[in-house]
Amino acid sequence: QVQLLESGGDSVQVGGSLTLSCERSKYIFSGCKMAWYRELPGKERELVSKIWGGGSKFYADAVKGRFNISQDNDKTMLYLQMNNLKIEDTAMYYCVLEGPCRYCTTSSVYSCKQVSTNTWGQGTQVTVSS
Repeated sequence: QVQLLESGGDSVQVGGSLTLSCERSKYIFSGCKMAWYRELPGKERELVSKIWGGGSKFYADAVKGRFNISQDNDKTMLYLQMNNLKIEDTAMYYCVLEGPCRYCTTSSVYSCKQVSTNTWGQGTQVTVSS
């Protein structure tokens, strides 16, 4: 099972910056999408940003121009650079491996698995205050 571990959440002032990190299991992933979601107080979780295996990116309108999603070359780490933070960015942020996704736990093809549903991290809290 894939494990996702977020870090980097903190309390910052309006206009500040934070970088969230997400470490995922060191497996071999094939064409999987990674994303950041957030849950604002009293609201449903919403998609913040997504990155495809080929490098294409998506940003929600609310964060476009302020946030940047990236991952390292071996795709073990996922990042969300957040600039010019606003009070309305206050939320629990989740790292998500979106299904369907095929991955292999070793170099052997017999270790490969397919997951059809999203895998979620435990979340990291971002609080923006004036």
